[in-house]
Amino acid sequence: MAANPQIPNALPGILDTASSQAALERMKSLMLRGWIVAGIFFMALPGTLLGFSNLMAISAHHGAGGLPQAWMEGHGHAQVFGWIGSFVLGIGFYSQPARGRRVLRTPLLCFALWTCGAGMRWLTSVYGWHWQELLPISAGMELLAILLFLSAASHHKRPGTSGERGEKPRMELWMVAVLMSTVGLTAAVVFNFTECVRLAVAGITPSFPHALDQRYLVLLGWGFIVPVVWGFSARWLPVFLGLKPMRQRLYSAALVLDAAGVLAGVFGIVKLAVFLLTLGAVTCAAALRFFEKPRSAAKTLGVHRSFPVFARIPYVWLVIAGAMSTWAAFADVHGGIWGASRHALTVGFAATMVFAIGPRILPHFGGINRIFSTRLMFVSLLLLQTGCTLRVSSEPLAYEGIVPFAWKVLPVSGMLELGGVLLFAANLVSTFAFGRTALAAGRIAGHPAA
Repeated sequence: MAANPQIPNALPGILDTASSQAALERMKSLMLRGWIVAGIFFMALPGTLLGFSNLMAISAHHGAGGLPQAWMEGHGHAQVFGWIGSFVLGIGFYSQPARGRRVLRTPLLCFALWTCGAGMRWLTSVYGWHWQELLPISAGMELLAILLFLSAASHHKRPGTSGERGEKPRMELWMVAVLMSTVGLTAAVVFNFTECVRLAVAGITPSFPHALDQRYLVLLGWGFIVPVVWGFSARWLPVFLGLKPMRQRLYSAALVLDAAGVLAGVFGIVKLAVFLLTLGAVTCAAALRFFEKPRSAAKTLGVHRSFPVFARIPYVWLVIAGAMSTWAAFADVHGGIWGASRHALTVGFAATMVFAIGPRILPHFGGINRIFSTRLMFVSLLLLQTGCTLRVSSEPLAYEGIVPFAWKVLPVSGMLELGGVLLFAANLVSTFAFGRTALAAGRIAGHPAA
């Protein structure tokens, strides 16, 4: 049989295409590392260190009366936008297929706008330098970054579950949760931009009014953080923990309850909001079947063997956060119960989940074979849990004047959490700096379940 002369001629083009695609994947991996490192920076320095400094001042004066409200808002902004937001945007861009080098320009521009905006907000909140100009500029940068992200995501073909009779694929429920969180983040960014412009025009103070800030926190916590964690939990944890199949109707009900609770909270209907949010938290935990006997052994390759325990703990904290917010709606006087409920949500729920599942997926997404140290993973989680337990249990006792000694416990809780955060940051940075690349070992980056 005569050889086809077109085959040898086609091989160089095929190889060039494969090489170009591999180069794009490597660039995407490097871009994701940039997002993760930026998130770690905001988590450790503007977020946790500023939060620890605020906590020391509050403990020394037995209250937050003398502490600038802008400092506390700067800490929260760095944690939610700078840390969690950077991780989410980075993973969101990474999940989109690479279709040419120009596609990478949007993530790079978004990265520059987002990190500069979050960094400027932190500096403005702490030092107050030219805040009337810089506060709306920082918020505008974050708004532009979100619009770029939404524009890029709108061109991404959506996977889903095949419909019947040639119908369009149905969106999977975990994707619905992630979409809800994207809507929540976008609403929070718009909210922040609008309020920053209003504050700049008024020229009185760089901090949000208390009542408005409470509604904003509901949107950030339960409208953005909670659904994104629910979505990633439904996507990855059933495989990693060997859980039984998710109860889809309960999961859908949890999403509806959460959305209704957020809307009630934004409109100031506090007691209804906390009831719906707490019920949604319990419903989601039941839907994901975290506390039932698993159907298979957990996958702990490359992570500490305690991973199955720590991956379940966040949902205990979520229920605690909901229960404490319900208590606060009826009994809080000095803000201690509200503060404890928010800490249970942001640190107990969100941070614990990141500390537990991050070492499992982030190295693979960044093209690395495994986390640098499983022992550091365990110690960072243990410190975080101990500190969070002390903080959530002592804050209501201190603020509400029930047990004065609790004021001395708060700094200890802050030091423990700070130690856990710094160890987690060091572990991830060491992973990217010294870890063995998964691509070189023949692994497929971005498929941690493999």
